Amino acid sequence: MAKSKPKTKKEPRKKLKAPSFKLSSQQKLVLGSFLVIVGLLLFIAFVSFLFTGEIDQSALSDFTSREVKTQNWLSKSGAWLSDFFIQRGFGVASFIFSGLIFLSGVYVLMNIATTKLRRHWFWGMLIIIWLSILFGFFGNKNDILGGVVGFEINSFLQDYIGKIGTALLLLFGLITYLAIRFKVTFESITNLFKSAKKDIKDELQDMKDDVVVPFDNSLSDEAEAIKTAHELALETKKQEPKPLVTEPKPVVTKPKIETAPLEVKLPEPEIEEEPEALEIKVEEVVEEGSENDNLANKLVEDFGQFDPTLELSKYQYPPLDLLKKYDTEGITINQEELEENKNKIVDTLNNYKIGISSIKATIGPTVTLYEIVPEAGIRISKIKNLEDDIALSLSALGIRIIAPIPGKGTIGIEVPNKNSTIVSMRSVIASKKFQASEMHLPIALGKTISNETFVVDLAKMPHLLMAGATGQGKSVGLNAVLTSLLYKKHPAEVKFVLVDPKKVELTLFNKIERHYLAKLPDEADAIITDNTKVIHTLNSLCIEMDNRYEMLKNALCRNIAEYNAKFKARKLNPNDGHQYLPYIVLVVDEFADLIMTAGKEVETPVARLAQLARAIGIHLIIATQRPSVNVITGIIKANFPARIAFRVSSKIDSRTILDAGGADQLIGRGDMLYTQGNDMIRIQCAFVDTPEVEKIVDFIGAQKAYPDAYLLPEYVGEESGTSLDIDISDRDKLFKDAAVVIVTAQQGSASLLQRKLKLGYNRAGRIIDQLEAAGIVGPFEGSKARQVLITDLIALDQHLENEI
Repeated sequence: MAKSKPKTKKEPRKKLKAPSFKLSSQQKLVLGSFLVIVGLLLFIAFVSFLFTGEIDQSALSDFTSREVKTQNWLSKSGAWLSDFFIQRGFGVASFIFSGLIFLSGVYVLMNIATTKLRRHWFWGMLIIIWLSILFGFFGNKNDILGGVVGFEINSFLQDYIGKIGTALLLLFGLITYLAIRFKVTFESITNLFKSAKKDIKDELQDMKDDVVVPFDNSLSDEAEAIKTAHELALETKKQEPKPLVTEPKPVVTKPKIETAPLEVKLPEPEIEEEPEALEIKVEEVVEEGSENDNLANKLVEDFGQFDPTLELSKYQYPPLDLLKKYDTEGITINQEELEENKNKIVDTLNNYKIGISSIKATIGPTVTLYEIVPEAGIRISKIKNLEDDIALSLSALGIRIIAPIPGKGTIGIEVPNKNSTIVSMRSVIASKKFQASEMHLPIALGKTISNETFVVDLAKMPHLLMAGATGQGKSVGLNAVLTSLLYKKHPAEVKFVLVDPKKVELTLFNKIERHYLAKLPDEADAIITDNTKVIHTLNSLCIEMDNRYEMLKNALCRNIAEYNAKFKARKLNPNDGHQYLPYIVLVVDEFADLIMTAGKEVETPVARLAQLARAIGIHLIIATQRPSVNVITGIIKANFPARIAFRVSSKIDSRTILDAGGADQLIGRGDMLYTQGNDMIRIQCAFVDTPEVEKIVDFIGAQKAYPDAYLLPEYVGEESGTSLDIDISDRDKLFKDAAVVIVTAQQGSASLLQRKLKLGYNRAGRIIDQLEAAGIVGPFEGSKARQVLITDLIALDQHLENEI
């Protein structure tokens, strides 16, 4: 027989191992940093959504368009993510998502085992769902507390188990979470209450122990009986024989007598009823004031508050009759025009397969706003791109599309009226909104599309930048601003510094020089037309600004309003240099001309005033007809948040002045856009004609005035014609060589000497001063080169010989 082969043992199958994804140190650094940053970004977006969520709702429908702006701190992505997680997701509980993602990044960076991380994610998700349902129980459909998920789950549960059942289910979820996650049991809860009860008892016992009771050494009868029974029990126990073998004994219920030392417990004293509390009369003690306050209060009692208008107490404000009333004022509704424009807009949009669910018209003085609501699924950018097509179909100039209108879920189309109405200065000055305003420097600019009077406070702007092409209403806008202040403010409360390089726009206000204008000392005219005097005036205003800040510092005040209130209350002594400070409004017309001629010498003080002068009551209004980047520089734009744009010729100019398009679509004749750093408002500027301004200034100028205009601090320029360099022995060794170079080139500048004689700037400047003292070059003229007073080298030699 053949031998059977020995059975071979089957080898056990090898288990297939799951592939392990191990990250290198570099990959962990990258992934961990990414998760940490994503967590922080989500948290920032969620926090911003609490403040800007409602504003950004209209922008979410056109997420891909770069022209649509959002207010979220993370722009469009932040707005979309916040809306997805909070509004449409789990509500404010979504903040836990950012924490979990941040924690995951920390775990990856620090190379911590992910077991705990998985547990955090599991319980975190359960908490998010539970909180969403809890907040949704108290919220509504569009509430961000519980989000859509919390609201829908609540609606489902309440349909089947009602509100009470839903509340009990939420309570059961909380108990389950505490029991599993934190090992909470019923005994731990009862122990918690027992410990709390014991603590309360201990506190009460401590309060009782604090009560002092007189102690009597003789025991009471009851205590004596207890002691005797205790001694008898001890003796009986001693006499009983101890058993040798312990056997189980039947349990006999006996009163247990302890052998511990006797504790005598005093009877608790009876608490007597407290007598009725006596009423305490609190005597009010008047806090002792400082000596200055007492003196100020006494002065106010004796003489009343300081009145800055007392010197011109009989001053009369201009009456409304000085302003012209037009027959074409008011809004006239042309139903045929409205219906025609509506049909053209609808037809044009239908041609491009854009449906409209509703349309509404708001009629203004010169422009009618048509608000349309597109059908669902229509992209806003598609309507925005049809601006020119709509303008073509309406045959109108100045079509402007606002997509979407801020704060509304609509798209606006502004169409000029065929027959525009005049917005008179009288109508805006007489309005209740202007007359009842409590602003420091109220300005009535005109009327909005909804025919409301638009009044702003110059003190809150705090500076205003105006731009527009020639003939579009810029000078009328300046007159409207000045007229508003003349009708509202007393001459003691506001002063104007007027700069008019054109010499014809603001000359009418010369008649109120001693009432409202401010000027440099020893100047003949208050209205400045010479560019050199403009530089001096701007630097003088900087000195005035520094002086006012010094007064505010000494008076411990933060702004001009607090300072003047303190001065009126007679808390500031005029002998210490204090005085009532009027507001100063600097008006510069044709700013581009100043920049072209003076450059940095004008831009530097203007920028300094714009940055610092708000708190001490100096406000700037700058107008230009050329809003280019070399005129309206970045420094100026940064400090002029309030801008007014009349019609300009190109979109580039519109973006320069407004940082957005739209000014090139205006129709002119006072049609303007106003912005203060947020939304743009279309306004029809109030029209004030030259004869009206002349009547106003004549009325004011005929009244009693101050002895002189408000004087600004004296400014000493950088002209350096010094008499110290006349001494010939102190002249530089290269003085004669420098004189030859200057006379030969007929150009008196330090830079020329630097190049020709290879000198440093300081030495070349000193030689120029010496040449001026010697009468070879003229005085300092700003950025221009000095005038050479010697014509040729022969005349130079004769001039130097005569000096010797």
